Amino acid sequence: MFESHKITLASASPRRRELLAGLDIKFTVEPNKDEKEAYREDMPHDRIPEFLARHKSETFHRPLEKGEILITADTLVFLDGEVIGKPSDRADAERILRKLSGRTHTVITGACLRTISSTVSFSDTTEVTFKKLSEDEITYYLDTYRPYDKAGAYGVQEWIGYIAIKGIRGSFFNVMGLPVQPLYEELRKID
Repeated sequence: MFESHKITLASASPRRRELLAGLDIKFTVEPNKDEKEAYREDMPHDRIPEFLARHKSETFHRPLEKGEILITADTLVFLDGEVIGKPSDRADAERILRKLSGRTHTVITGACLRTISSTVSFSDTTEVTFKKLSEDEITYYLDTYRPYDKAGAYGVQEWIGYIAIKGIRGSFFNVMGLPVQPLYEELRKID
């Protein structure tokens, strides 16, 4: 499928690689250079991940080739109107997990597909409900898994997902970092 295109995933995330591979699509991985993820403070929160995904695409370090599709994505967690990105350190991760404990938060992943002639972007939203986490559970998770590269300071596919998530409304894969079902549908539309 999609053999007539060269598909490039511009992400260093092993989870995004795993999810895209699950679609049985041949692709290469070419992480983009680190770009500062900046957005306007007055931007509606639900638009930030898509905006960041588009920005990653637009700042890709080289021109696209004919027949190439570039995929970029960005995932953020939202709670009470606050944007929760990746933790800066262990203390920040502890603070984030305490804040998510016993609450429902929103995970939005924005994605962008770009060719030399078109750009399509979209986002997907999932609600995740955590049980009340004990301090021992938070400590164990941070000691064992070190989720400092993950929005919301957790990986849904890791131990904490097994013990803490009481419910998910929306796509599990979106919480992992890539809205695979809508991504697949958008890929099918590209000539």
